[in-house]
Amino acid sequence: MSVSQDATEPTVDELEHEGDVAADFIEELLDIADIDGDLTLDVRQGRAYVSVEAEGSGIAVLSTPDTVQALQELTRLAVQSKTGSFSRLILDVGGSRDTRRRQLEQLVDAAVAKLDEGASQASLPSMSSYERKIVHDVVAERGLISESYGEGHDRHTVIRRR
Repeated sequence: MSVSQDATEPTVDELEHEGDVAADFIEELLDIADIDGDLTLDVRQGRAYVSVEAEGSGIAVLSTPDTVQALQELTRLAVQSKTGSFSRLILDVGGSRDTRRRQLEQLVDAAVAKLDEGASQASLPSMSSYERKIVHDVVAERGLISESYGEGHDRHTVIRRR
């Protein structure tokens, strides 16, 4: 079951297997950190989606954006090591994805305010491809245009009016 990055999209069965492998890896990490958590697996928009819910201060530390991003990358590497397939899974810890979406919406609001003040365009900070996708969706919902510029860690989104 090897799906390369350039191959066709993985099947639902392959994504569910990817989620299972990711959940096993995350459960081991939670055990090491002595955090009790409930994991939910799903397939959304062609990606395995793993959500971790837990109580207590341990989950608060794990749910910061930078930590979630790092855990997601580690989990993707673990899945790739186990399956031999590139992974684009999404990890959500303690509702961190909803929190990040609200933060990104606020960034877009601030950019729109600059446009309202007369700026021809507004640039957002560098962010992951997943976050840029959310920004592009929010910008489109608001009737504006967005494009990504730059390479690697410097890739960012620029917003302008139609």
